Amino acid sequence: MKNQQEILSKLNIDALNPMQVSALDTISSSNNTILLSPTGTGKTLAFLLPVLEFLDHNNPEVQALILVPSRELAIQIEQVIRNMGTGFKVNAIYGGRSMSKDKIELKHTPAILIGTPGRILDHFMADRFTKDHIKTLVLDEFDKSLEVGFEEEMSEILAELPHLKKRILTSATEGVKIPKFVGLENPKRVNFLKKDTPSQLTISTVISEDKDKLKTLVQLLKYIGEEPGIIFCNFKDSIESVSDYLSNKHIQHECFSGGMEQKERERALIKFRNGSSRILIATDLAARGIDIPELKFIIHYELPHRIEEFTHRNGRTARVNETGTAYVLQWDKESLPEFIKKSEGINIGKTKRLGDPLWETLFISGGRKDKISKGDIAGLFFKQGGLNRDELGAIELKQDCAFVAVPKSKSDQLVNELNNSRLKKKKVRITVL
Repeated sequence: MKNQQEILSKLNIDALNPMQVSALDTISSSNNTILLSPTGTGKTLAFLLPVLEFLDHNNPEVQALILVPSRELAIQIEQVIRNMGTGFKVNAIYGGRSMSKDKIELKHTPAILIGTPGRILDHFMADRFTKDHIKTLVLDEFDKSLEVGFEEEMSEILAELPHLKKRILTSATEGVKIPKFVGLENPKRVNFLKKDTPSQLTISTVISEDKDKLKTLVQLLKYIGEEPGIIFCNFKDSIESVSDYLSNKHIQHECFSGGMEQKERERALIKFRNGSSRILIATDLAARGIDIPELKFIIHYELPHRIEEFTHRNGRTARVNETGTAYVLQWDKESLPEFIKKSEGINIGKTKRLGDPLWETLFISGGRKDKISKGDIAGLFFKQGGLNRDELGAIELKQDCAFVAVPKSKSDQLVNELNNSRLKKKKVRITVL
């Protein structure tokens, strides 16, 4: 690919991994591809590079459609494409954001459209753009988007795409039946789900004498120490009760579930990514399709109902060549599902002190649309804020705002000094998130 090295350098990637090389070759030469690879191995880039090859800069219509099961995944893929600097317009549309925002963005038709099935179908039915030029379809995490519940919407979407030439399906799990309406004839498979390679994942069982397991959970967190990880729950109500308990114990954390507003979910992930929060209490929505760094542990506070949920939760740790631990919290009168086989019981008697995270997230009321760059933000914090380079954490730049991680010990001082500063031509508010 002509600009591949340029794109990789923009993403701070030295070279493609073997899965990405294989996927690029296969997708480029095949009409139908199934890409199977564990979470965190770079599937997004693996399918985007060949998709870009088939786009025409002179075509003003939607040419590629990427369907995803969650808002977070839509936003994540959109961000990756923007960071690639391809010159092609891209938009992500999904339930939970205003339809009017979609309409404004779709007036200038993107070459690549990313979205959740329900929202994509809404726009299809309203004929907001022509579907005649959509030649490439990607079903990312197809095991989720083709399951019962999405099937009807998906079949209606596929029926509206008569000119498809290329279909790409990706997943981190195997064995999902692909319905006939997808039209996947004689697909080539790129399978990097290694069965014979010893896993770097340790599964440990922790027994709780209490049914609610909260006291044991806090003990376990203190046993693990100051590492980033996710506590998985099955229900929104469970998240609330765990959150209340941790708050009472002064353990800083964020929550993440489908019942939260999109803005709240995004901000929880930003704080988790940049180290302002080490613990995320989440439903299975966080088991995949969200952009978070490598984790040292996950905790099954509530046991998953199916092996797929167990696999995807565990996939958040021990990724690629890293090690990690999945802790199964088991009430002593509770029996484990049969798919949780390999686990060793551990004693969590010896615990450590849990301090607060060293970082704090600041909100800045200006973003991309104000022509503000990450460099502008860094310059403000270095020159006027007096920070040195190792004191400036991750900067996340959005369309209309930005978030920056700074040392917690200096956050109030920075707000006092920098609030109402000018970035480019805009006067921005800076507050603690």
